[in-house]
Amino acid sequence: MGKPKNRWIVIFSILVGLQIVSLISSSTTFSIEEASTIDKADTAWMIVATAFVLFMTPGLSFFYGGMVGWRNVISTMLQSFIALGVVSLLWYLVGFSLAFGESYHGLIGNPLTYFSFNNVGLAPHPDFSPTIPFLIFALFQLKFAIITPALITGSFAERVKFTSYLLFMVLFSLLIYCPLAHWTWHPEGFLRKWGVLDFAGGTVVHMSAGFAALAGAFVLGKRQNNNHQPANIPFIILGTGMLWFGWFGFNAGSALAANGLAVQAFATTNMASASAMLTWVLFDALVGRRISAIGACIGAVVGLVAITPAAGFVSISQSVFIGFAAALVSNLAVYYKNRTSLDDTLDVFPCHGVGGIVGMILTAVFAKDVGAIYGNFTTLQYHLLALVIVGIFTFGGSWIIYKVVGSITRLRVSKEEELLGLDISQHAETMEAKSAMG
Repeated sequence: MGKPKNRWIVIFSILVGLQIVSLISSSTTFSIEEASTIDKADTAWMIVATAFVLFMTPGLSFFYGGMVGWRNVISTMLQSFIALGVVSLLWYLVGFSLAFGESYHGLIGNPLTYFSFNNVGLAPHPDFSPTIPFLIFALFQLKFAIITPALITGSFAERVKFTSYLLFMVLFSLLIYCPLAHWTWHPEGFLRKWGVLDFAGGTVVHMSAGFAALAGAFVLGKRQNNNHQPANIPFIILGTGMLWFGWFGFNAGSALAANGLAVQAFATTNMASASAMLTWVLFDALVGRRISAIGACIGAVVGLVAITPAAGFVSISQSVFIGFAAALVSNLAVYYKNRTSLDDTLDVFPCHGVGGIVGMILTAVFAKDVGAIYGNFTTLQYHLLALVIVGIFTFGGSWIIYKVVGSITRLRVSKEEELLGLDISQHAETMEAKSAMG
Protein backbone atom coordinates (compact mmCIF):
# COMPACT_ATOMS: atom_id res chain seq x y z
CA MET A 1 0.00 0.00 0.00
CA GLY A 2 2.98 2.31 0.55
CA LYS A 3 4.01 2.73 -3.06
CA PRO A 4 0.64 3.94 -4.39
CA LYS A 5 0.36 6.37 -1.48
CA ASN A 6 3.86 7.71 -2.10
CA ARG A 7 3.06 8.14 -5.80
CA TRP A 8 0.01 10.23 -5.03
CA ILE A 9 2.02 12.32 -2.55
CA VAL A 10 4.48 13.11 -5.35
CA ILE A 11 1.69 13.96 -7.81
CA PHE A 12 -0.09 16.18 -5.32
CA SER A 13 3.18 17.90 -4.45
CA ILE A 14 3.72 18.65 -8.15
CA LEU A 15 0.24 20.17 -8.34
CA VAL A 16 0.96 22.37 -5.30
CA GLY A 17 4.28 23.40 -6.83
CA LEU A 18 2.58 24.39 -10.07
CA GLN A 19 0.15 26.56 -8.11
CA ILE A 20 3.05 28.36 -6.43
CA VAL A 21 4.91 28.85 -9.71
CA SER A 22 1.73 30.18 -11.31
CA LEU A 23 1.17 32.71 -8.52
CA ILE A 24 4.78 33.91 -8.58
CA SER A 25 5.11 34.16 -12.36
CA SER A 26 1.73 35.65 -13.25
CA SER A 27 1.76 39.36 -13.96
CA THR A 28 -1.49 39.64 -15.92
CA THR A 29 -4.07 42.04 -14.55
CA PHE A 30 -7.38 42.86 -16.14
CA SER A 31 -8.91 46.27 -16.65
CA ILE A 32 -12.19 47.21 -18.26
CA GLU A 33 -10.37 49.80 -20.35
CA GLU A 34 -8.54 47.04 -22.21
CA ALA A 35 -11.84 45.78 -23.56
CA SER A 36 -12.99 49.15 -24.86
CA THR A 37 -12.07 48.32 -28.48
CA ILE A 38 -13.75 44.93 -28.72
CA ASP A 39 -16.80 44.16 -30.83
CA LYS A 40 -19.52 43.29 -28.33
CA ALA A 41 -21.53 41.08 -30.70
CA ASP A 42 -18.45 39.07 -31.67
CA THR A 43 -17.46 38.74 -28.02
CA ALA A 44 -20.92 37.60 -26.94
CA TRP A 45 -20.99 34.96 -29.65
CA MET A 46 -17.52 33.71 -28.75
CA ILE A 47 -18.44 33.35 -25.07
CA VAL A 48 -21.44 31.25 -26.12
CA ALA A 49 -19.41 29.25 -28.67
CA THR A 50 -16.74 28.50 -26.06
CA ALA A 51 -19.39 27.15 -23.70
CA PHE A 52 -20.82 25.07 -26.58
CA VAL A 53 -17.45 23.44 -27.22
CA LEU A 54 -16.94 22.70 -23.53
CA PHE A 55 -20.35 20.97 -23.56
CA MET A 56 -19.02 18.52 -26.16
CA THR A 57 -16.70 16.79 -23.68
CA PRO A 58 -19.52 15.72 -21.31
CA GLY A 59 -21.39 14.76 -24.49
CA LEU A 60 -18.46 12.56 -25.49
CA SER A 61 -18.59 11.01 -22.01
CA PHE A 62 -22.16 9.86 -22.59
CA PHE A 63 -21.43 8.83 -26.19
CA TYR A 64 -18.50 6.60 -25.20
CA GLY A 65 -19.96 5.55 -21.85
CA GLY A 66 -23.07 4.11 -23.45
CA MET A 67 -21.04 2.02 -25.89
CA VAL A 68 -18.85 0.08 -23.47
CA GLY A 69 -19.84 -2.85 -21.27
CA TRP A 70 -21.68 -1.98 -18.06
CA ARG A 71 -18.67 -2.76 -15.86
CA ASN A 72 -16.73 0.07 -17.53
CA VAL A 73 -19.27 2.87 -17.99
CA ILE A 74 -18.09 5.12 -15.15
CA SER A 75 -14.40 4.69 -15.91
CA THR A 76 -14.92 5.43 -19.61
CA MET A 77 -16.99 8.53 -18.88
CA LEU A 78 -14.44 9.76 -16.35
CA GLN A 79 -11.59 9.39 -18.85
CA SER A 80 -13.28 12.07 -20.95
CA PHE A 81 -14.54 14.21 -18.08
CA ILE A 82 -11.20 14.40 -16.24
CA ALA A 83 -9.66 16.11 -19.30
CA LEU A 84 -11.63 19.23 -18.38
CA GLY A 85 -9.41 19.61 -15.32
CA VAL A 86 -6.06 18.27 -16.50
CA VAL A 87 -5.87 20.03 -19.87
CA SER A 88 -7.29 23.30 -18.52
CA LEU A 89 -4.36 23.68 -16.12
CA LEU A 90 -1.82 22.55 -18.71
CA TRP A 91 -3.19 25.03 -21.25
CA TYR A 92 -3.11 27.86 -18.71
CA LEU A 93 0.44 27.16 -17.61
CA VAL A 94 2.23 26.42 -20.87
CA GLY A 95 0.04 24.74 -23.50
CA PHE A 96 -1.43 27.93 -24.97
CA SER A 97 2.03 29.42 -25.24
CA LEU A 98 3.41 26.33 -26.99
CA ALA A 99 0.55 26.49 -29.49
CA PHE A 100 0.26 30.25 -30.05
CA GLY A 101 3.40 31.80 -28.58
CA GLU A 102 6.23 33.38 -30.55
CA SER A 103 7.09 30.89 -33.27
CA TYR A 104 10.32 28.94 -33.51
CA HIS A 105 10.70 28.29 -37.25
CA GLY A 106 7.00 27.49 -37.62
CA LEU A 107 7.36 24.37 -35.45
CA ILE A 108 6.48 25.34 -31.87
CA GLY A 109 5.65 28.38 -29.79
CA ASN A 110 7.88 29.92 -27.15
CA PRO A 111 6.68 28.45 -23.82
CA LEU A 112 7.40 31.76 -22.06
CA THR A 113 5.38 34.02 -24.36
CA TYR A 114 2.08 33.38 -22.59
CA PHE A 115 3.26 31.30 -19.62
CA SER A 116 0.49 31.26 -16.96
CA PHE A 117 -1.58 33.40 -19.36
CA ASN A 118 0.85 36.29 -19.03
CA ASN A 119 -0.10 38.96 -21.60
CA VAL A 120 -3.41 37.17 -22.23
CA GLY A 121 -5.87 39.88 -21.29
CA LEU A 122 -9.08 41.60 -22.32
CA ALA A 123 -7.58 43.59 -25.19
CA PRO A 124 -7.85 42.18 -28.73
CA HIS A 125 -4.81 40.60 -30.39
CA PRO A 126 -4.17 41.75 -33.98
CA ASP A 127 -3.15 38.30 -35.23
CA PHE A 128 -5.47 35.98 -33.32
CA SER A 129 -8.47 37.95 -32.06
CA PRO A 130 -8.79 41.37 -33.72
CA THR A 131 -12.35 42.02 -32.51
CA ILE A 132 -12.61 39.96 -29.31
CA PRO A 133 -10.61 39.78 -26.06
CA PHE A 134 -7.47 37.70 -26.43
CA LEU A 135 -8.52 35.86 -23.28
CA ILE A 136 -11.69 34.45 -24.84
CA PHE A 137 -9.65 33.32 -27.85
CA ALA A 138 -7.33 31.43 -25.47
CA LEU A 139 -10.31 29.86 -23.67
CA PHE A 140 -12.00 28.92 -26.95
CA GLN A 141 -8.85 27.15 -28.10
CA LEU A 142 -8.61 25.44 -24.71
CA LYS A 143 -11.86 23.57 -25.34
CA PHE A 144 -10.38 22.04 -28.52
CA ALA A 145 -7.31 20.95 -26.56
CA ILE A 146 -9.55 19.34 -23.91
CA ILE A 147 -11.60 17.13 -26.21
CA THR A 148 -8.70 15.80 -28.30
CA PRO A 149 -7.15 13.41 -25.73
CA ALA A 150 -10.67 12.53 -24.58
CA LEU A 151 -11.44 11.31 -28.11
CA ILE A 152 -8.44 8.97 -27.99
CA THR A 153 -9.78 7.10 -24.95
CA GLY A 154 -12.33 5.20 -27.02
CA SER A 155 -9.55 3.13 -28.58
CA PHE A 156 -8.20 1.68 -25.33
CA ALA A 157 -11.39 1.72 -23.27
CA GLU A 158 -11.98 -1.16 -20.84
CA ARG A 159 -8.31 -1.98 -20.27
CA VAL A 160 -6.19 1.13 -19.58
CA LYS A 161 -4.88 1.97 -16.13
CA PHE A 162 -6.32 5.33 -15.10
CA THR A 163 -3.10 6.86 -13.74
CA SER A 164 -1.25 5.79 -16.88
CA TYR A 165 -3.90 7.49 -18.98
CA LEU A 166 -3.45 10.71 -17.01
CA LEU A 167 0.27 10.70 -17.74
CA PHE A 168 -0.35 9.92 -21.41
CA MET A 169 -2.84 12.81 -21.61
CA VAL A 170 -0.30 15.29 -20.25
CA LEU A 171 2.46 14.18 -22.62
CA PHE A 172 0.18 13.96 -25.65
CA SER A 173 -1.24 17.43 -25.05
CA LEU A 174 2.18 19.05 -24.73
CA LEU A 175 4.17 17.05 -27.29
CA ILE A 176 1.59 16.25 -29.98
CA TYR A 177 -1.43 18.54 -29.76
CA CYS A 178 0.35 21.85 -29.11
CA PRO A 179 2.83 21.46 -32.00
CA LEU A 180 0.00 20.47 -34.38
CA ALA A 181 -2.05 23.50 -33.35
CA HIS A 182 1.00 25.71 -33.92
CA TRP A 183 1.74 24.22 -37.35
CA THR A 184 -1.84 24.65 -38.51
CA TRP A 185 -3.28 27.74 -36.83
CA HIS A 186 -0.38 30.02 -35.91
CA PRO A 187 0.33 32.62 -38.65
CA GLU A 188 3.93 31.38 -38.78
CA GLY A 189 3.07 27.68 -38.59
CA PHE A 190 4.60 25.86 -41.53
CA LEU A 191 1.41 24.03 -42.56
CA ARG A 192 -0.54 27.27 -42.52
CA LYS A 193 2.13 28.98 -44.61
CA TRP A 194 1.85 26.11 -47.10
CA GLY A 195 -1.84 26.96 -47.44
CA VAL A 196 -3.18 23.90 -45.60
CA LEU A 197 -6.79 24.61 -44.60
CA ASP A 198 -8.28 23.45 -41.31
CA PHE A 199 -11.23 25.62 -40.40
CA ALA A 200 -12.02 24.07 -37.02
CA GLY A 201 -9.79 21.10 -36.25
CA GLY A 202 -10.16 18.26 -38.72
CA THR A 203 -6.38 17.85 -38.75
CA VAL A 204 -5.45 19.20 -35.34
CA VAL A 205 -8.20 17.43 -33.39
CA HIS A 206 -9.71 14.51 -35.28
CA MET A 207 -6.86 13.18 -37.39
CA SER A 208 -4.44 13.50 -34.48
CA ALA A 209 -6.87 11.71 -32.14
CA GLY A 210 -7.47 9.02 -34.76
CA PHE A 211 -3.81 8.24 -35.34
CA ALA A 212 -3.04 8.36 -31.61
CA ALA A 213 -5.96 5.99 -31.05
CA LEU A 214 -4.59 3.61 -33.67
CA ALA A 215 -1.21 3.58 -31.94
CA GLY A 216 -2.91 2.98 -28.60
CA ALA A 217 -4.88 0.01 -29.90
CA PHE A 218 -1.66 -1.55 -31.20
CA VAL A 219 0.38 -0.92 -28.05
CA LEU A 220 -2.24 -1.99 -25.48
CA GLY A 221 -3.40 -5.02 -27.43
CA LYS A 222 -6.73 -6.84 -27.33
CA ARG A 223 -9.13 -6.94 -24.42
CA GLN A 224 -9.73 -10.16 -22.51
CA ASN A 225 -13.35 -10.04 -23.66
CA ASN A 226 -14.36 -7.84 -26.58
CA ASN A 227 -17.80 -9.35 -27.17
CA HIS A 228 -19.78 -7.09 -24.85
CA GLN A 229 -23.14 -5.46 -25.43
CA PRO A 230 -23.39 -1.65 -25.19
CA ALA A 231 -24.41 -0.74 -21.66
CA ASN A 232 -26.82 2.08 -22.40
CA ILE A 233 -27.99 3.03 -25.90
CA PRO A 234 -29.99 6.04 -24.64
CA PHE A 235 -26.66 7.39 -23.30
CA ILE A 236 -25.27 7.12 -26.84
CA ILE A 237 -28.22 9.04 -28.28
CA LEU A 238 -27.98 11.69 -25.55
CA GLY A 239 -24.23 12.03 -26.11
CA THR A 240 -24.72 12.39 -29.85
CA GLY A 241 -27.25 15.16 -29.32
CA MET A 242 -24.88 16.98 -26.98
CA LEU A 243 -22.03 16.61 -29.45
CA TRP A 244 -24.15 17.84 -32.38
CA PHE A 245 -25.30 20.83 -30.32
CA GLY A 246 -21.78 21.65 -29.14
CA TRP A 247 -20.34 21.22 -32.63
CA PHE A 248 -22.09 24.41 -33.74
CA GLY A 249 -19.76 26.25 -31.36
CA PHE A 250 -16.84 24.11 -32.53
CA ASN A 251 -17.30 25.03 -36.20
CA ALA A 252 -19.32 28.25 -36.32
CA GLY A 253 -17.27 29.61 -33.43
CA SER A 254 -14.12 29.16 -35.50
CA ALA A 255 -15.19 32.16 -37.55
CA LEU A 256 -14.20 34.11 -34.39
CA ALA A 257 -16.98 36.59 -35.10
CA ALA A 258 -20.75 36.88 -35.29
CA ASN A 259 -20.78 37.18 -39.06
CA GLY A 260 -21.82 35.49 -42.29
CA LEU A 261 -18.92 33.04 -42.12
CA ALA A 262 -20.21 31.74 -38.78
CA VAL A 263 -23.66 31.26 -40.29
CA GLN A 264 -22.17 29.41 -43.26
CA ALA A 265 -20.20 27.10 -40.95
CA PHE A 266 -23.32 26.56 -38.83
CA ALA A 267 -25.33 25.47 -41.89
CA THR A 268 -22.67 23.22 -43.42
CA THR A 269 -22.12 21.55 -40.04
CA ASN A 270 -25.77 20.62 -39.69
CA MET A 271 -26.20 19.41 -43.26
CA ALA A 272 -23.08 17.28 -43.33
CA SER A 273 -24.11 15.52 -40.13
CA ALA A 274 -27.65 14.95 -41.38
CA SER A 275 -26.35 13.56 -44.66
CA ALA A 276 -23.88 11.26 -42.95
CA MET A 277 -26.43 9.93 -40.48
CA LEU A 278 -28.88 8.95 -43.20
CA THR A 279 -26.12 7.57 -45.43
CA TRP A 280 -24.84 5.35 -42.61
CA VAL A 281 -28.18 3.77 -41.72
CA LEU A 282 -29.31 3.36 -45.33
CA PHE A 283 -26.01 1.77 -46.30
CA ASP A 284 -26.38 -0.60 -43.34
CA ALA A 285 -29.82 -1.57 -44.67
CA LEU A 286 -28.47 -1.92 -48.21
CA VAL A 287 -25.86 -4.48 -47.16
CA GLY A 288 -28.28 -6.48 -45.01
CA ARG A 289 -27.72 -4.99 -41.56
CA ARG A 290 -30.52 -3.61 -39.44
CA ILE A 291 -30.99 0.13 -39.09
CA SER A 292 -29.87 0.87 -35.55
CA ALA A 293 -29.76 3.76 -33.11
CA ILE A 294 -26.02 3.21 -32.69
CA GLY A 295 -25.49 3.38 -36.45
CA ALA A 296 -27.48 6.61 -36.72
CA CYS A 297 -25.44 8.17 -33.92
CA ILE A 298 -22.08 7.07 -35.30
CA GLY A 299 -23.04 8.31 -38.76
CA ALA A 300 -24.02 11.72 -37.40
CA VAL A 301 -20.71 12.08 -35.55
CA VAL A 302 -18.71 11.00 -38.63
CA GLY A 303 -20.42 13.75 -40.61
CA LEU A 304 -19.52 16.29 -37.94
CA VAL A 305 -15.91 15.11 -37.99
CA ALA A 306 -15.61 15.29 -41.77
CA ILE A 307 -17.10 18.78 -42.16
CA THR A 308 -14.92 20.27 -39.43
CA PRO A 309 -11.91 21.21 -41.62
CA ALA A 310 -14.17 22.44 -44.42
CA ALA A 311 -17.05 24.14 -42.59
CA GLY A 312 -16.22 27.71 -43.56
CA PHE A 313 -14.79 26.95 -46.98
CA VAL A 314 -17.54 24.99 -48.76
CA SER A 315 -21.16 25.41 -49.85
CA ILE A 316 -24.13 23.64 -48.30
CA SER A 317 -24.47 21.23 -51.24
CA GLN A 318 -20.78 20.37 -50.97
CA SER A 319 -21.17 19.76 -47.22
CA VAL A 320 -23.96 17.29 -47.94
CA PHE A 321 -21.62 15.39 -50.25
CA ILE A 322 -18.80 15.50 -47.70
CA GLY A 323 -21.10 13.91 -45.11
CA PHE A 324 -22.22 11.29 -47.63
CA ALA A 325 -18.67 10.38 -48.67
CA ALA A 326 -17.30 10.27 -45.12
CA ALA A 327 -20.13 8.02 -43.91
CA LEU A 328 -19.54 5.52 -46.71
CA VAL A 329 -15.77 5.42 -46.24
CA SER A 330 -15.92 5.22 -42.44
CA ASN A 331 -18.64 2.57 -42.52
CA LEU A 332 -16.45 0.42 -44.75
CA ALA A 333 -13.42 1.17 -42.57
CA VAL A 334 -15.28 -0.09 -39.49
CA TYR A 335 -16.35 -3.22 -41.36
CA TYR A 336 -12.84 -4.09 -42.51
CA LYS A 337 -11.30 -3.19 -39.15
CA ASN A 338 -13.65 -5.71 -37.52
CA ARG A 339 -12.21 -8.40 -39.79
CA THR A 340 -8.73 -7.83 -38.34
CA SER A 341 -7.27 -8.52 -34.90
CA LEU A 342 -7.00 -4.80 -34.10
CA ASP A 343 -9.01 -3.96 -30.97
CA ASP A 344 -9.89 -0.28 -31.33
CA THR A 345 -12.69 -0.54 -28.76
CA LEU A 346 -15.01 2.21 -30.02
CA ASP A 347 -13.69 2.53 -33.60
CA VAL A 348 -11.92 5.84 -33.01
CA PHE A 349 -9.58 5.49 -35.98
CA PRO A 350 -12.18 4.32 -38.54
CA CYS A 351 -14.54 7.12 -37.50
CA HIS A 352 -12.50 10.08 -36.27
CA GLY A 353 -9.24 9.29 -38.03
CA VAL A 354 -10.67 8.22 -41.37
CA GLY A 355 -13.49 10.77 -41.16
CA GLY A 356 -10.93 13.49 -40.56
CA ILE A 357 -8.83 12.29 -43.50
CA VAL A 358 -11.84 12.32 -45.84
CA GLY A 359 -12.76 15.80 -44.65
CA MET A 360 -9.22 17.09 -45.06
CA ILE A 361 -8.92 15.80 -48.62
CA LEU A 362 -12.37 17.02 -49.68
CA THR A 363 -11.63 20.44 -48.16
CA ALA A 364 -8.79 20.73 -50.66
CA VAL A 365 -11.13 19.62 -53.44
CA PHE A 366 -14.04 21.98 -52.72
CA ALA A 367 -12.57 25.00 -50.88
CA LYS A 368 -13.80 28.16 -52.53
CA ASP A 369 -11.34 29.59 -55.09
CA VAL A 370 -8.40 27.43 -53.98
CA GLY A 371 -9.87 23.90 -54.31
CA ALA A 372 -9.13 21.38 -57.03
CA ILE A 373 -12.56 21.89 -58.64
CA TYR A 374 -11.47 25.45 -59.37
CA GLY A 375 -8.39 24.18 -61.16
CA ASN A 376 -6.03 24.78 -58.24
CA PHE A 377 -4.29 21.50 -57.41
CA THR A 378 -1.58 23.07 -55.23
CA THR A 379 -3.83 23.06 -52.16
CA LEU A 380 -4.66 19.39 -52.68
CA GLN A 381 -0.97 18.51 -53.05
CA TYR A 382 -0.09 20.27 -49.81
CA HIS A 383 -3.04 18.63 -48.02
CA LEU A 384 -1.85 15.19 -49.09
CA LEU A 385 1.68 16.03 -47.94
CA ALA A 386 0.31 17.34 -44.64
CA LEU A 387 -1.70 14.13 -44.24
CA VAL A 388 1.48 12.08 -44.44
CA ILE A 389 3.40 14.37 -42.08
CA VAL A 390 0.61 14.57 -39.50
CA GLY A 391 -0.03 10.83 -39.69
CA ILE A 392 3.60 9.89 -39.15
CA PHE A 393 4.15 12.50 -36.44
CA THR A 394 0.99 11.69 -34.50
CA PHE A 395 1.11 7.90 -34.82
CA GLY A 396 4.86 7.67 -34.21
CA GLY A 397 4.91 10.28 -31.46
CA SER A 398 1.96 8.70 -29.66
CA TRP A 399 3.54 5.25 -29.96
CA ILE A 400 6.67 6.60 -28.26
CA ILE A 401 4.61 8.27 -25.53
CA TYR A 402 2.74 5.02 -24.82
CA LYS A 403 6.07 3.20 -24.56
CA VAL A 404 7.52 5.87 -22.25
CA VAL A 405 4.46 5.74 -20.01
CA GLY A 406 4.66 1.94 -20.04
CA SER A 407 8.28 2.11 -18.90
CA ILE A 408 7.26 4.28 -15.94
CA THR A 409 4.10 2.43 -14.90
CA ARG A 410 1.85 -0.31 -16.25
CA LEU A 411 -0.33 0.81 -19.15
CA ARG A 412 -2.90 -1.92 -18.74
CA VAL A 413 -4.76 -3.10 -15.70
CA SER A 414 -4.19 -6.69 -14.66
CA LYS A 415 -6.26 -9.51 -16.14
CA GLU A 416 -8.22 -9.81 -12.92
CA GLU A 417 -8.91 -6.05 -12.78
CA GLU A 418 -10.02 -6.03 -16.40
CA LEU A 419 -12.45 -8.91 -15.93
CA LEU A 420 -13.80 -7.32 -12.76
CA GLY A 421 -14.34 -4.08 -14.67
CA LEU A 422 -12.55 -0.75 -14.46
CA ASP A 423 -15.40 0.92 -12.58
CA ILE A 424 -14.70 -1.25 -9.54
CA SER A 425 -11.00 -1.97 -9.97
CA GLN A 426 -9.94 1.61 -10.76
CA HIS A 427 -12.53 3.75 -8.99
CA ALA A 428 -14.48 1.55 -6.54
CA GLU A 429 -17.72 2.73 -8.13
CA THR A 430 -20.41 0.90 -10.02
CA MET A 431 -23.75 1.23 -11.78
CA GLU A 432 -25.58 -0.42 -8.90
CA ALA A 433 -28.91 -1.17 -10.60
CA LYS A 434 -27.20 -2.83 -13.52
CA SER A 435 -24.79 -4.60 -11.22
CA ALA A 436 -27.68 -6.15 -9.31
CA MET A 437 -29.07 -7.51 -12.53
CA GLY A 438 -25.69 -9.04 -13.41
